[in-house]
Amino acid sequence: MQNEQESTKATPEATDVNRRARIVRQRNQVLVVGAVALVGLMLIALIVWRWRKSVTEAETEVTPIVSVKVAKAEKGEIAAQVNAVGTIWPREKADVGAKISAQIKKMALLKNKVVRAGEVIAVLESRDLQAQRAEAVAALNEARASEQSLVTGTIPKTNAEDQKALLDARAKVNNSRATFERRRVLYEKGGISKKDLEASQLELTTAEDELRLQEQTIALRARALNPNDRALAAARTAQAQQRVANVDAQLSYATIRSPITGIVTDQFQYEGEFASAGGKLVTVADTSTVIVKAPFSDTAVAQLKTGDPATVLPTDSSAEEMHGQITLLSRSSDPTNRTVEVWVTLGNDAGKLRANGAAQVTVFGNSKNDAIVVPIQAVTLEASNASEGIVMIVDAQNVAHETKVTVGIRTPDKVEIVEGLQGGETVVIEGNYSLPDGTKVEIATDEEKKDEAEEK
Repeated sequence: MQNEQESTKATPEATDVNRRARIVRQRNQVLVVGAVALVGLMLIALIVWRWRKSVTEAETEVTPIVSVKVAKAEKGEIAAQVNAVGTIWPREKADVGAKISAQIKKMALLKNKVVRAGEVIAVLESRDLQAQRAEAVAALNEARASEQSLVTGTIPKTNAEDQKALLDARAKVNNSRATFERRRVLYEKGGISKKDLEASQLELTTAEDELRLQEQTIALRARALNPNDRALAAARTAQAQQRVANVDAQLSYATIRSPITGIVTDQFQYEGEFASAGGKLVTVADTSTVIVKAPFSDTAVAQLKTGDPATVLPTDSSAEEMHGQITLLSRSSDPTNRTVEVWVTLGNDAGKLRANGAAQVTVFGNSKNDAIVVPIQAVTLEASNASEGIVMIVDAQNVAHETKVTVGIRTPDKVEIVEGLQGGETVVIEGNYSLPDGTKVEIATDEEKKDEAEEK
């Protein structure tokens, strides 16, 4: 109590000192609190920075930059490919057979051998035909002798007699005419009577009548008798000549020759066997140029024309793909399966294609000149036969974005984009499988890809 009274009795100077000390203590407290708060903020900032760094590193480890290969979606030409399995046929094929029935006298083993046009393939037994020819030649000689006898024996004598009578008649006419002219002159001068002139005129008329009769006799003999006998003899001679020609034709059939140049693909008979008329001996095929006949649907053929390119891939795996062109489109279709036969002609000088073998024929139809085209690797289809898929487009920041597209015409190396692209986009063609949307990518060059492949 006493102390309180003493304090109340303190001086104003002591009061000021106490107030100042209080203010100093409050300011020190504020400074301490601020320093503690600043340290706390710094600790929080450090913790946040470290957390963000860890998150960033984690994200970097989870989503690395992917190296991809890209291409441009361009407008260009594309054509639908249609495939069919066809049969390989030689350009020329001949089944060589015998035209007469006889034993094969001479014939080599010809299968797989090359024969030239006109080359002898087989020789048949022909001694009986040679005997028939000798008989026919003898009959021909007999007919010729008969004809010669008719011409040089009977007819020339008769003709000579007729010609003599004709010349005598003409001489008589000339003599009678000269006598008549002389007597006419004498009659005009009064040297003879009219009776003598008329007698001379009668002799001239009689001579002229005899001349006309002889001329008509020769004409009638030539028309009625001599030509008939001569024609009959000539007909017999011609008949004998035809028999010889027929036997010569039979003899020529005994030597069988190849009608074309090619390879003997089949041999059906051999030396010593009996060949029947009409039976096949060998088959010769010219395979330097072949025709592949393949059935295509009538809807696909509607887009084709003669001269269009086509590729042929034999079923034999050792053969290479070959290129030819369409040379024929059948004007009729198979009513059972609605297919049309298409012929593709191509060279086969190397002999890679075998006659009667099978080959896959690819033709190009339904072509478009202004289609948006991308490489086939750029599209990931929902299914192998689906018309919709996904394309990864790379933007200017090298970020890949997933884009849904609708495809149209497809070929082994490119595909048409009907919907989803405008043309000019950069699409991923390698590294797009299971690539997440929004992934940062790095565009690799061909050299880099090659190096990566070598390292692997």
